[in-house]
Formats: sequence, structure tokens, C-alpha cells
Amino acid sequence: MHIVRIGADATELRPAEEIGAKAANLARMAALGLPVPPAFVLPVKLCAEIIAGRAHAAQHLRDGLKDGIAFLERATGRRFGDRRQPLLVSVRSGAARSMPGMLETVLNVGCTSDAVHGLIRATGRPRLAWDCRRRFLESFGETVLEVDAGAFAARIAERVGAECAANDRELDSEALERLAGDEQALVEDRADGWLDDAFAQLEAAAEAVYRSWMSERARAYRSLQHLEALEGTAVTVQTMVFGNGGLASGAGVAFSRDPSTGAPHPMIDLVLDAQGEDVVSGRRAPDTTEAITRELPTLERELGEVLRRLEREFADVQDVEFTVEDGKLWILQTRAAKRTPRAAARIAIDLVHEGLIARDEALARIAEIDLASLTETNLVAPGKPATTGIGASGGIGIGRAAFDSESARRLSAAGEPVILLRPDTSTADVAGFAVAAGIVTAVGARTSHAALVARQMGKPCVVGCRQLKIDPVTRQAQLAGAVLCEDEWVTIDGDSGELYLGRCETVETRPEAELAEIAAWQSPAGRPETQAAAQ
Repeated sequence: MHIVRIGADATELRPAEEIGAKAANLARMAALGLPVPPAFVLPVKLCAEIIAGRAHAAQHLRDGLKDGIAFLERATGRRFGDRRQPLLVSVRSGAARSMPGMLETVLNVGCTSDAVHGLIRATGRPRLAWDCRRRFLESFGETVLEVDAGAFAARIAERVGAECAANDRELDSEALERLAGDEQALVEDRADGWLDDAFAQLEAAAEAVYRSWMSERARAYRSLQHLEALEGTAVTVQTMVFGNGGLASGAGVAFSRDPSTGAPHPMIDLVLDAQGEDVVSGRRAPDTTEAITRELPTLERELGEVLRRLEREFADVQDVEFTVEDGKLWILQTRAAKRTPRAAARIAIDLVHEGLIARDEALARIAEIDLASLTETNLVAPGKPATTGIGASGGIGIGRAAFDSESARRLSAAGEPVILLRPDTSTADVAGFAVAAGIVTAVGARTSHAALVARQMGKPCVVGCRQLKIDPVTRQAQLAGAVLCEDEWVTIDGDSGELYLGRCETVETRPEAELAEIAAWQSPAGRPETQAAAQ
């Protein structure tokens, strides 16, 4: 079976239909000379064969992984699962069209007990090594062994409490080693010898990523987004770079422009001393601009240059995942950014003005937007908000409070508008997102997967609402002293991040200047062929 190699002077450009959009874009970035960790890709066509359990598929998977790991070992000078210079990898999904957060990822694959000691030898950082081990156990345990995420959360909470720490970021290397031991005890009965066999980990992780194509949330997303024609996902295996090595490291997501409003400035979320899933899962709040500037003073400039270059290369607004390892920037992924309808209109106009796309292309990109209903809704004298979070997707949402997807569907079926309030931004709630008029979460960032989905669906969204405490038993939420019961009315502002109890008065305006320019493009006089004939 042919694998596609990326990086280390071996980059092969293949279409997204063969290797997925994620890998195709990764290869283009490597060809541009951007800092991309070496990777290899197992093709989309293998997905259906693995899911169907065909006899030859497992052997093709195994052969492709062996060839790919040999390539990564040559490219990096490390050895998979080694006791001295260990190679760790991520195993990621990637369909021909972006499905943010709907498929699986396994990080730190190859982090056996031997590899932990190898990382300590190679880096001199026992905390980094044990953090990678426990993160591997969590990622592999949830994705491959299907251990409930709550079981890992309980082990983390127990260890944090025993150490009198504020959170797991404050655990030292000894505490993380004990945490890894706690988590290993949780999964080892199911692990079937995989925990200390690097290649067995890799094979199981790749198969789990392929099989995630048929998960309930992935199928629901494809149905909602009319992506049923997609044939499956590719699997990208990429050299790990470590954002969890201290405050000079971190993981983040950046947009080349604001995907909520279309404003022409980057939007960056970074969590210091973290790995990628900390950010995109919404489990951790991003660090402040002041903290990032203090620890990584050149990052904004370096990342800004990368974002501008990618916009020119792809002629569109980009959503970029990145890692900083000991001050060095690595780019892990880029894709066209999900955006709200109003942002789509503004961005299309700006890209034409900047000469990146032609008018016909701009019109094609906004063809599915109902321009007649493109309005901006604002609140009229709403008073003091009950609480405030981070505005992640613009607009006003007014509806009855629901605390899970089932309640959201029930209220929606009764003809009521719904605001879905959740503790975190889980993409498992995609069915609830679909029927909601707006979404609120207690944790998360503007760049988490669920915020991306909200923008794509055109739903107002507020994340990082830290004062929101939901009690699933009483079906109530605490909001900085106020109480919100399920079925009660609530109003959210996805621009300011504010949440109000009750139904607030609103006023609608239209972006007349933008709509007039688009109308001029659509008129016969504005068509390129008409202009050419006139000349």
C-alpha cells in the first residue's frame, strides 16, 4: 500500500480526496518551507476496508505503518519506543472536507515505559516525560479502549487534591508519575499488552481513528452538513512536538481574520505548557495576551507572518493549529476557517479588494447565504448581564434554557427556541447544536471545536462562562448568584459574551454598504465579461 510522506525533503502533493484535506494542506505547507513536523499518511480508501473488516485491510494497515515509521525514524534520528532517543507520534483523522472535532485523535503514541525513561534521558525533563505518559494513557484509554473520560477526570481530581494543587498544571514530576500509575491501573485490564508495545499502540490507534468515521457524532455531522458523499477519513501519523515542556512552550489555534465578524486581524488562542487537545477540546481557557507576550515575546510576529503567507497561498481565511516547543513555532494544521454568514460576506469583499480572489469566486463562496436575511441583531438597553463569558460566534440568541441535547430537542420539537447551556464544548452535542438558537459553555475558548461548529451553523455562541455552574440533578444553573431553571427564557450576546435572564428587546440592522457592493457584482454591469466588453 502506498503511503504519502510529508517533510524531510520527501513531500508528495496529493489531492484531498486521496489523503484528506488536513494532510493535503500539511503537504502544501511543508512544500512552502514552513515548520511542519515530518508525517506520513494512510489513504482514505483504506477506511471503508478497515470498517468492513476485510481480511487484507489489517495487513495493509500494518505494512503502511511500518514503512511510515521507518521514514519518520530516518527523518528525525529517533527510534519509535526507544529507551534513549524515543520517537512519539500523533495519530490524526482527516476527511476530504473538514469535520472539526467529529473524528478521533490519539496523542503521544509510542509513549511506553521505555520511552518515558528515554524522554528523561534525552530532555532532562522528568515532568515532560511523565506528563506525556499520563496524556497518552488518557488519550489511548478514551479513544481506543473506550474508557469513560469521567474515570480519568476523577483520577486527576484525586491527585490534584492529594497534592493540594489548584489543577493538573501545578503537579510536579513525582505527582505526574503517581497519576500515570493511577491511570495505568485504570486501563491495564483492557490494554491487552499494548501499554508497553509501541507498534501495537500505533496499530490500535490508527484503526480506532478509521473506525471513528462511523461514530454517532460523525454521522450526525455529515448529515447536518450534507457530506454523506464523503468516502471516509485518512489517517495522518505525525512526529510529536511538545507544547507541554514548560512556559516557553504551548499549544494554540489562530485565525488569520476574525471568523465571527470578518474583521481583518488575527485571532489567537494559546495555552502555555499544554498540548493541542487542551485548546481545541475547550477543556482549558487560553492564557492572557500579557502572559503570552511575557513568555513568548516574538510569537505574535512569527505567527502573523505565517498567517499572512497562508492566506496568500490558499486565498482564504485560515484556521491554524500550532505548537510552540521551547520557543520554536511548529505548524500542525491549516484549513479554511468556518465563519458566520456576516463574516463570510465581509471576508469575500475584503479578499476581492486585496486582489486575492476575483468577484466570481467571491460570489461563489457566498452563494448559499440568504443575503436578504443577512441582518445584524443588537440588544436594546438590556441592563446588567447575569454573567459574562467570551463571545465566540456573533449574534443574539433568545430561547428557553436546555442543559443537554435531549432537552434541547424536546423543546425544539414543541416549537420553542432553545439556548443550549453545557459545562464544556463537547462535539458529542452536535445534535443539540443543530436545534439550538444559541450555545453557552462554562469552559472553552473561541477556537475550540464546538465554537467552530457554532460559527459554521451561524449560531451565537458564548464560551468560557466561568460563573456558569450546571446541576444536572435539579436541572438548574447558577449564574454569579442568579438561578436559571431549565425551560426559563435566557438571552445571549455572541459578540460581547454577555448572558441575560429573560427575553431582551432587540433591534435589527442591515450591512447596507456590503450588500450594495455584492448587488453591484451580481448586476450585468458588474460582471467581468460585461466590463471586458466595455473596454
